Amino acid sequence: MGTGRRGLIAAAVTVVCAVTVLAAPGTAFADPGPAPPPGATAPGTKDLEAVRAELDRLYRAAALATDQYNAAEERARRQSAELAALARKITEGQEKLARLKERAGAAARAQYRSGGLPDEAKLVLSDDPGEFLDGTGRVIQGQRATKGLITETDRAQQDLKTYAGDASAQWEKLEENRRAKAAAQKKVEKQIAAAEKVESELEKEERERLERLEREAAQRAQTAWLDSGILEEVDGEATGDGRKAVEFATAQVGKPYAWGAEGPAAYDCSGLTSRAWASAGLAIPRTSQQQWKRLRHVEAEDMRPGDLIIYFEDASHVGMYVGDGRVVHAPRPGRTVTITGAGSMPILGVVRPDPA
Repeated sequence: MGTGRRGLIAAAVTVVCAVTVLAAPGTAFADPGPAPPPGATAPGTKDLEAVRAELDRLYRAAALATDQYNAAEERARRQSAELAALARKITEGQEKLARLKERAGAAARAQYRSGGLPDEAKLVLSDDPGEFLDGTGRVIQGQRATKGLITETDRAQQDLKTYAGDASAQWEKLEENRRAKAAAQKKVEKQIAAAEKVESELEKEERERLERLEREAAQRAQTAWLDSGILEEVDGEATGDGRKAVEFATAQVGKPYAWGAEGPAAYDCSGLTSRAWASAGLAIPRTSQQQWKRLRHVEAEDMRPGDLIIYFEDASHVGMYVGDGRVVHAPRPGRTVTITGAGSMPILGVVRPDPA
C-alpha cells in the first residue's frame, strides 16, 4: 500500500477446530512377519489402525482450521476492498467540499463588492425604482442560491463524517479478521505438524501398510454406498457450465494439496471446487462450510456432474461429483488432487452451484 493511501486511510479513521497437540506414540511398530492364520489379527494391525484413526482426526482438525483461515481471508479481502472504496469516497468528498467553500467565498466577495447595503437604503438612493426592483429579484435569487450552497456544504460535511465513521469500523473489522486468520493459521500448522510427526516415526513398511489400510477403508465405505443402490437413481446430466467446471477440476489431478491454496500450482479442497466453478463463470463461496450453507441443497439421487458433495458432520471437506459414482477432490496434506469413490467418506449432503 502506498504512503498516500495509508495516509488517506489514517486520515479517514482520525476524522471520526479447538487445537490439541498430541505427543507422537513412542512405541515402534513390529514387522508384520508371516501372514497370520485365518481369523487371527496380524501383528501391529491394531496399532496401525489406531494410527490411521489418529491421523484422520488430526487432518480433519487441520481441514476445519483451514476453513476458518479461508473464511477470515475472504472477509479480510472483502473488507480491504470496501475500505479502499470508502477512501475514494472520502477523497471525492474532500474535493467537493473544497469546491463548495470556494464558491461560498466567491459569493461573499461579490456581496462585499456590491456594498452590502440594506434594501431600504438602496431604494432611497436609487434613481430608478424599476431598476431597483430588478436588482432586488436578482438578490433574492442570490440568497436562494446561497442557502442551497450552505445546505449542500452541510450535506457534504455530513457525508464525510459518515464515510470516516464507516472507514473506522471497516478498519476494526479488517484487523479483527487478520487476527482470526493468524489464529487459524497456527491451528492448521500445529495439527499438520502433529500428524507429520506421527507419520515420520513409522518405518517405510509401516507407512506402506498404513496407505493400504486407508485405501481399504475407503473401498469398504464406497462399496457400502454403492450397495445401497444409489447409482440406480443417479442419472442427471451435467449442464454446459457443469461440464466446464468438471473439466477444470479433473485437469488438476496430480497437483499437490496445500492448505489455503487456490491454484494454479496447488489446491485445498474448497480452493479446487471454487476455482473450478469460477472457470465456468460462476463465483461460489470459498469454504466448504459456506458452500454447504449458501448453495442450493439437492437430494443425492438427483445429483449430476458438477454438483458438490460435502463430507463429515462439520462440513470440513468437499469434492466435485464427476459421474459414475466418483468425485475429484484435494484430500489432505501429503496427497495430491485425485479421483476417488464418492462414497469413500461420510457424506453430509449435496449442493448445486449451477442455477441452470
